[in-house]
Amino acid sequence: MLLLGFAQKSPAPIIYTPGEGWRYESVEGGGSWTRTRAKDQLEVAQSAFNRKDYSLAHKAAKRTVTRWPFSDYAPEAQYLLARCFEQQGKDEKAFKAYQKLIEQYPKLTNYNEVVERQFIIANRFLAGEWFKLWDTIPFFPSMEKTIKLYDQIIKNGPYSEVAPPAQLNIAAAHEKKKVLFVTVPDFPAAAKAYERAADRYADQKWGTEALYKSGISYTKQAKRAEYDQSVASQAIATFTDFMALHPDDTRVGEAKKLIESLKTEQARGSFEIAQYYESKHRWAGAKIYYNEVLQKDPESKYASLARARIERISKRTGP
Repeated sequence: MLLLGFAQKSPAPIIYTPGEGWRYESVEGGGSWTRTRAKDQLEVAQSAFNRKDYSLAHKAAKRTVTRWPFSDYAPEAQYLLARCFEQQGKDEKAFKAYQKLIEQYPKLTNYNEVVERQFIIANRFLAGEWFKLWDTIPFFPSMEKTIKLYDQIIKNGPYSEVAPPAQLNIAAAHEKKKVLFVTVPDFPAAAKAYERAADRYADQKWGTEALYKSGISYTKQAKRAEYDQSVASQAIATFTDFMALHPDDTRVGEAKKLIESLKTEQARGSFEIAQYYESKHRWAGAKIYYNEVLQKDPESKYASLARARIERISKRTGP
């Protein structure tokens, strides 16, 4: 009743325009930022952006796109809208705005720049930036969502300069996956992603990098596998391919050392399997796997232990 009794004009009107939604216009401004032509409206947006008035730039750019979506100025306005989101720290909205720009205006002149800006945003999420719930509430980093961003970037520009590093970063995201704040790397998926990059970009430096990192991922996976030593074999095969294809690479020496350590890892795996059979008194199976230890890495510490176990089993069971 008091509000009705003392009603007066609002000094700060809220304006609704069909197709544009609600907007605020101060008394002083008098709606002076709005224009009747797309070109003039875009100039307002660009001028505000140059002054770092991102709120006004956002409103003016959005109005340009909304009212004149098919004008020659709409693509530049959509680009400016995405830049405003980015400057305001709204990376998810910025990525989506760039994506809308690519999809609605595929003939834009700065196509490569737009894809590169998407790549920069995805890199920030890879580095640990939090995604937001409802584009508002910070809701933890997500490597799964980050991988989807890189996938989209590769689809947008499969032959762009950022496509190869984007594929490698997909693998890196698999290696950085977390469950309840605990890092739980998905090495198999990472290795496959690196292999895909090695195949796609074999004639570029990215292919060389990807092939080596694929071997590293398989190696890390092998060191976590208890009885599945086929992963170690895959790592050895990958490093062997790397050395054959890139004999002058500075990492060839390191690859050789890793192959030797993997052979030791294979010997360890065979030794553990042999111990399992021995504990079950399955002497024939135990001897087979102890002999595998001698074949895979005859100089390792497991080899000397295996010889001793073979001799002990032979005394028990005969030759």
